[in-house]
Amino acid sequence: MPQTRLTPGSLLDDQGRLSMTGWATSLVRTYDRRMIRAGALRIKEWDYYLIHDDHRAVALTIDDNSYMGLLGISWLNFDVPREHTVNRMSFLPLGKTSLPPTSERGIVRWEDKHGFAEFENDGTHRHLRARLDNFDGGKPLSADLTLADFPADSMVIATPFPDAPRAFYYNQKIIGMRASGTVHAGDEEYHFNPACSFGLLDWGRGVWTYDNVWFWCAAQGQTDGHVFGFNLGYGFGDTSDASENMLFFDGRAHKLEQVDFGIPRQGAAYDLMSPWHFTSSDGRFDAIFTPILDRANCTDFKLILSDQHQVFGHFSGRAVLDDGTEVVLRDFLGSAEVVHNKW
Repeated sequence: MPQTRLTPGSLLDDQGRLSMTGWATSLVRTYDRRMIRAGALRIKEWDYYLIHDDHRAVALTIDDNSYMGLLGISWLNFDVPREHTVNRMSFLPLGKTSLPPTSERGIVRWEDKHGFAEFENDGTHRHLRARLDNFDGGKPLSADLTLADFPADSMVIATPFPDAPRAFYYNQKIIGMRASGTVHAGDEEYHFNPACSFGLLDWGRGVWTYDNVWFWCAAQGQTDGHVFGFNLGYGFGDTSDASENMLFFDGRAHKLEQVDFGIPRQGAAYDLMSPWHFTSSDGRFDAIFTPILDRANCTDFKLILSDQHQVFGHFSGRAVLDDGTEVVLRDFLGSAEVVHNKW
């Protein structure tokens, strides 16, 4: 089905509604928090980075969800497998975290007496630093990482929400940046080699409705000497004008139609640690995802709920680029998640 491509302009009109919905390969629509006309507590902004090779991964998040701020750090070991996550929260930041209105450059910092994180982007490199004094078993974690070789294309989508005209989600996923640097996690010192380590950014700005479920999948790495990755997702908002499904081959985007994650079930519940079968409606993506690790976290304050399952594993199958070139996937590392938020 045809998908609407965004053209340059302001993201929101004078009434705080999306002036256009659809997809792009860069932030062609300008986000300005001052144009929002919804309640201040409904604004959600975040920068999430995932850096990994085939053996280790670190995830760094800074959120400003208006009534709650968050610094999240995860350290993952795919060889064992094992993961540990710590979330530090603040209350009523209401935009004071000052996340930049664009991903193209800027600095964002989160700090309390037990740790900090800083993401600095000068337009050619992203320098990520973080520290938590008590990360795992009383031992600290620190990270000093650099992302370079920004791809030419990214996944950008402007999504409206049915029956909530001033709600929207403006999202960019940058996939396949070269990563280097070091993480000290307790007694372990781990070095990410840019020859085989990659980083992605999930950049989100928007006004969300209260109760949402989303499905998101991302992968990045090398295949046959080429940098390859993909972004797949669905589940919330009105995506009739565009999906967020894209392949990335040597930094260039190749648009897919709708994708089904094929999550197995046991009765009514998802069986997340059994193999999933990903398929696209245009026949250009077909892969089996074999899980190895579920980074699960559930925060339930009754009125506020965040039930997250980010499952890491390996993809084996095929993907077809716009020109018909077939990319074969063999044990290609990635993640797929199911998240239910009441926020």
